[in-house]
Order: sequence, then structure tokens, then C-alpha cells
Amino acid sequence: MPVTDSGEEDDGGLVVSQPLPRRGRWRPRLDPPALVALVLGVAGVGYRLLLTLSTTPASNSDEATFGLAALHIAAGQERPVFLYGQHYMGMLESYLAAPLLALFGPSWPVLRLPLLALYALFLWLIHRLTRRISSPWFATFVVGLLALGSERVIRDQLTVVGGRSEGKVAVLLMLLFVVGLAQGTLRHRRLAVGLFGLLAGVAVWSDWLILPYVGAATLALLWAARRDLLGWAGVLLVAGFTLGVAPMIAYYVTAGPGTNPVSVLRSVNTEGYPYPPLTQRVSGAVLEGVPLATGLCPIDGCGRWPEWFGLLYPVLLVIAAVVAVVAYRRTIGRAARVAPVVHLALLVGAALTLLSYARSPLAATDPLANARYLALLHLSLPAVLWPLWQAAVAALRGTAGVFGRLAGTLATALLAALAVTAALVTVLFVATGTAAPRANERAARELADTLRASGPHEVYGTYWTCNRLIFNTAEEVACAVLDDGLAPGQNRYPAYWDRVVAASRPGYVVETGSLQEQRLRHLLGERADASLIADIDEYRVYHPETPLRPSR
Repeated sequence: MPVTDSGEEDDGGLVVSQPLPRRGRWRPRLDPPALVALVLGVAGVGYRLLLTLSTTPASNSDEATFGLAALHIAAGQERPVFLYGQHYMGMLESYLAAPLLALFGPSWPVLRLPLLALYALFLWLIHRLTRRISSPWFATFVVGLLALGSERVIRDQLTVVGGRSEGKVAVLLMLLFVVGLAQGTLRHRRLAVGLFGLLAGVAVWSDWLILPYVGAATLALLWAARRDLLGWAGVLLVAGFTLGVAPMIAYYVTAGPGTNPVSVLRSVNTEGYPYPPLTQRVSGAVLEGVPLATGLCPIDGCGRWPEWFGLLYPVLLVIAAVVAVVAYRRTIGRAARVAPVVHLALLVGAALTLLSYARSPLAATDPLANARYLALLHLSLPAVLWPLWQAAVAALRGTAGVFGRLAGTLATALLAALAVTAALVTVLFVATGTAAPRANERAARELADTLRASGPHEVYGTYWTCNRLIFNTAEEVACAVLDDGLAPGQNRYPAYWDRVVAASRPGYVVETGSLQEQRLRHLLGERADASLIADIDEYRVYHPETPLRPSR
């Protein structure tokens, strides 16, 4: 059996760690695959750091709501469990950002720094897990793919919109605990099981989208440590999970009717959306959602070329599942079988996530905006691509027959096409896709500076203007949301609405040429031009002498 430079035995793909001999004082060292992975990972983190410092992608009011919650947490005003105005999106990202905002004040780079740290941790954990269940160079390849990033991928990773970044880290840690328990490398098994439960609970509280992966990882734990779970480890598992979801449980117990998980989930899935045919939903999920979420499409959506990976993805799920089952049957012992078990857990998580998204009308009505619901598919990349890597390596080594060499050549071409496409889309985003977000961010900042300096400090605006403006001014300016007809809109935090309504002379911030501005000018009549006090890029600020109150 050949041995790699890292002291790992390579038995055709399944890599088993072996201790390196010590000569004098032992020092950890990186083998070539790990060194290349480190370089790629640092490049990926550095790329995202530059984007973070330039607030790219541009901020928005959803993200600002998390930022405002973080400000309230930092000031000791509130301890929110869920996002303002919702009953299902946990606020862990706000709690992570609160200490930084307390030190440095509100800014988008400071708000996003915890997500950058979570991304770095995600890369490290997925590299470790992939090495343990696959092979060193394949782990390096996975890190290289994940270091790239289209606009859609970067937006999912760096904007504070809840759940996905911390959920991916939690699942990887849980699966590493499963591997350690099965291989007997964890000294404190009960503690590991308890931490598994805690991570599962926190992930579920943070974002329900993680449920398929948490469920699959839990089944892997039951397989790996079923005897342990009959004793104190089982008690610690339940206790850890209960502690993790405690904020959610406390909220639902005290929040009143209409906020239980079943009611909330039903309203999220059905409220306000037409239900397109199944074929349209599946097409949107597979042909557009998968390539978008995996970083193969530019900012304006998928063309015909990236759709090949969407069509191939369900096929790869099936092939990878068959390969994992065969590997399980061919190996003996829990330590050897844990690799295919973890592969199966990742595949089940991906399949359930894709099916869940395909059930939603959003998959058909607006796949470009809603592909974020498939961001968790990155977790399954090592399992989905593993059969392609095995076939490519077998063909390269000449250990396969004629059919195997043909399959290996095709697998090599597919892996190369995947990497090249992701790289080209990343370069395209850097070259052409960052100017517009930066211009948009400058306009929002100029608006905030203008209102902060000269007022008005209480204004009405659109949903996508208000909370962003409030965060940019550190709450010096309050903004109340109106719809296009100037009726009350979605105001996530009622205190801002109350402050604007109570103001003696509120203003209006509208987007130039929008339906809202047209309606406002119609109501102002001859006073419209006299009420216009600022024209800032895409924004106009109106401040009528006689207050104009919204209709109710």
C-alpha cells in the first residue's frame, strides 16, 4: 500500500492517517497538498477581505436590520432572538458583530468581519474533513474551488443576512466529531457528543435551512456512536441541543399565537406567492439555482453554458450515493466505514435541500434573487465530486480498463470545466461587477451624510432605503417605510415608525423617478419643486413646509 508524503496510506482513494516518525523534537509540518491548500485558502480569504473593506457587494436594508440589532445588543438595549419582524431567522450574526460595533461604531466592514472569520474557519474545516474522508490532493482541489467566488457566492458569504455561514461551520464540526468518534481519535467522547448537540441546536435556531444537514449528520452520529448514546453521552446530546435552541423555545413559549414553528413555516412557504407548475420550479432550481449557488454564473444570471452543471448535479448525487454504498459494503470496521457514511450524510443533506427549494414558488418566479437558499450546497461539494476525482485519478494512473479510461477522461474534463468556469466568472466579477456596487454604496453614504448634517432627521422612505439609512447614520436619522402608494409598508422595528410619525415636520426620501416619487409629487402639487431640498444621485429628499402624512 503506497504512502503519501504526509504519512497517509493511499488505498485507492480512502486515506487513513498514520503517525509520522519523530526525530528529536516533533514539529508539525505541512505536506505538499496541505501547503497548496493553505496558499489557496489564504488567497480566498484575502480576496474576500478586499471586498469586505470596500463594502462589495453593496449593503441593503435586510443586512442593516442585523446591524441595527447588533447596535442594540452592544448598547445593552435588547437581546433579540429573531430578526425584527420575523419569527424564524436567528440573530447569532448580530451577536457576533456586537462587540466589534461597540468598539468601532457602525460600519459595513466591521459588521461583516465575523463572516469573513467564519468563511476562513469553513475553509479549514472542510479541508480537514475532506482529507479524512477522501484524499489530500482532492481536499486541496475542493479548497481551490471554494476560494473562488462569483457575485452570488460572495454575497452569500459576506453579507449579514443570517444563518448560512455559521450553519456550515456547525455542520462540518459535527461531522468531524462523527469521524473522530468512529475512528476512536477523540479522548472525551461524551463531551464531543454534547458539543455535537449544542452545535445542532445553535444551527437550527440560527436558520431552519440547515435542518436537512443537521438531520443527516445526526443519523451519522447514531451510526458512529450508538452505544455511547445509551449512557451519559445521550443525556449530554439532548442537553446540548436543548441549550442551543433554548432562545427559540423561550421565544415561541412567550410570543403568543401565530408564532409557533408550524405556522411560521407555512406562512413563509406559501404567503403571497403564486404556485407555478412543478416543472417550472424544478427547472428554476436545477438549471439556474444550482449553477448560481455554486459560483458558475455571472451577476446578471445564468446563460446556456453553466446549465450543464445544473443538469449534471442530480446525476452526480445518485452516482456518488452508489459509490458510497459500494465503498461501505467493501470495507470492514467502523473506522473504515465512516468515510462513506459521512459522504452519504452530505449527499442526503444536498438532496433534501434541493428538493425543499424546488417545492418553493421562488425557485420558478425569481431564481436569480433566491438562489441564496441553495448556498448550503457548498457543504456537499466533497461528496458530489468525489466519484469524478476517483475516476480521473484511476485513468491518470493507468489502473483502469478501456471503459474506466474513457470515464476518467470525461471526469477530468468535467472537473476542469468546473474549475475554469468558476475562475472565469470570478475574474469577470472582479473586472466588471464591482463598480456598480461601489457607486451604489457611495450614493447611500452621501445621502446619510447629507441628512445627518442638515436634516431632516425623521423621514419616510422605501423598505430598501430606510434601515440602510438608519444604520449609516448610527440611528441619528429615523426612517419609516412606505409602499409605492405612500401607505405604511414593512416596518421591522416599530420604534422608528413611531419616531417619524411623532415628528413635527418629517421629510421624504424617494428614488428618482420611482412610483413613490410620482405619487408624492402628485400630492404636493404646486409645492413639489419648493419641497425638494436635495438631489443625491439616485435619491431625492423632499421636506414640505406643511407636513404630509401617509395614508393609512
